[in-house]
Amino acid sequence: MTGQHPVEIDTTRPHPARMYDWYLGGKDNYPVDEAMGRQMLALDPRVPVMARVNRAFMQRATRWLAGQGVRQFLDVGTGIPTEPNLHQVAQRIAPDARVVYCDNDPIVLAHAAALLRGTDEGVTDYLQADVRDPDTILEGARKILDFDEPIGLSLIALLHFVPDEDGAHELVRRLLDAMPSGSHLVISHATADFTPEESEAAVAKLRAAGVTLALRSREEFTRFFDGLDLVEPGVEVPHLWHPELGDPVPGQEDGVIPGYGAVARKP
Repeated sequence: MTGQHPVEIDTTRPHPARMYDWYLGGKDNYPVDEAMGRQMLALDPRVPVMARVNRAFMQRATRWLAGQGVRQFLDVGTGIPTEPNLHQVAQRIAPDARVVYCDNDPIVLAHAAALLRGTDEGVTDYLQADVRDPDTILEGARKILDFDEPIGLSLIALLHFVPDEDGAHELVRRLLDAMPSGSHLVISHATADFTPEESEAAVAKLRAAGVTLALRSREEFTRFFDGLDLVEPGVEVPHLWHPELGDPVPGQEDGVIPGYGAVARKP
């Protein structure tokens, strides 16, 4: 694994990766994460469904990319391993696929071995880095991925934790600028467009706990894809993006899932 740095796990404040794990029914979270997760459920009981919808979107987008011939993937904001992981989806279609995972939470590093059990033909690696440090991500990824060949850049349920003052759009552009024509950008993102009151309350509760949540509008989300060619059906609520490529998530039929997903190709 590249970019390892031993870091103390802060169990005094909730962390998005561990809250996400709790939503998915995992065990790699702490009481502080469950407590905040329960507060989010009180605002919108569909939060666990949203987490599963995001995972399902990642799986379908990865299947689509692998079906288009993409053989390299950079997954930033990986989160705690939840099967099937991205490399498992990609390598079932293309056993020689190369995958680099990246996250800034040390608890993900502690479980990274689960992310490295890929095919003999393919390669998987993990690096600990923050999306706010794209140079470190690119440096580590270059050790595994060939930046002369197309790469699938995956940012699933990550960017709503990166506020505008941290330059979210510029960070994505920095990563994408390093990649060749034929690369693809995959993003899912929470929004307040459908549930403004609940979303405002969620933002306030998370802010009080030290977690920043930047719920972008459809227009703000679409800006991440400026200069790219959106894959049909374009910007869509995540479970309506090529549903034929996966299985429906129980509960997703109960109203609009407040988020967006899209895939786009770099010309």
